[in-house]
Amino acid sequence: MKAENRDFPLLFFLLTLGFSWLFWTPLALQAHGWISLPEPLADFLAGAFNPAPWMPSLMGILLTLIYEGWRGLAAWLKDGLNPRRLGRAGWLMAIFLPLGIFLGAHLIEALIRQHPLDLSVLSNPPLALFAPLIILFTSGPLQEEFGWRGFALPRLLRRFNALTASVWLGFFWWLWHLPLVFIPGKFMVSTLPLFLLLLVEIVLTAVLMTWVYRRTQQSILAALVFHTVMNYSIWVLLPSMQVSVGLILITCALLALAVAGLVLREERQQSQPA
Repeated sequence: MKAENRDFPLLFFLLTLGFSWLFWTPLALQAHGWISLPEPLADFLAGAFNPAPWMPSLMGILLTLIYEGWRGLAAWLKDGLNPRRLGRAGWLMAIFLPLGIFLGAHLIEALIRQHPLDLSVLSNPPLALFAPLIILFTSGPLQEEFGWRGFALPRLLRRFNALTASVWLGFFWWLWHLPLVFIPGKFMVSTLPLFLLLLVEIVLTAVLMTWVYRRTQQSILAALVFHTVMNYSIWVLLPSMQVSVGLILITCALLALAVAGLVLREERQQSQPA
């Protein structure tokens, strides 16, 4: 397949959404009483072996294999997971940007609403310490980032500027979660209005992750770390993982400030004489 035909990874998006929704939609329909699944099937779809969350990474790996062959796949994985690509600055960005934004949003909301923080996770130090590894392997990063940032983003960047590529990726990343809204306890929002508002947060997050990705030599590892720390920062003070309108708005404001600050910093660096 010619490279120019792969600049917009439409096939990746269609396959990822299609297969994930195939395995999520029956649970959503059953949750609302529209169908009744056989018990073994319902248990499988509701359990840890449902393949739906893994579809972004699986499709990214599969399509890379189809387009680039085994050698191309091996080189892609080797380069994308090379920790040296991040450098000290990359590690700091991948860890402290999401930590400051998403954890900071919790603290600001608690101050504004004057309600106590949920410290149940922090009161269990072993859980708090090992949770990032659990999140990495079971709660999004490993299941998704070989697809979103590993496969789709570099192809979008070949065709669009960084902002437009991030908006496209953020939109499909957001849309991918749609069936989870209708499955109780599976996602951070459970109503369509909140899900629509979440689009802004996810797109802004995609913009920030693109910035980190480009400054770490297109590192998939940086995306994995960022995604892990982001999910950990949301969960550690909100174990229910059910976000409110206020928390989404505060998070969006912090994300927008971070993006604006990084853009201004980049413009100043480019304007300085060599």
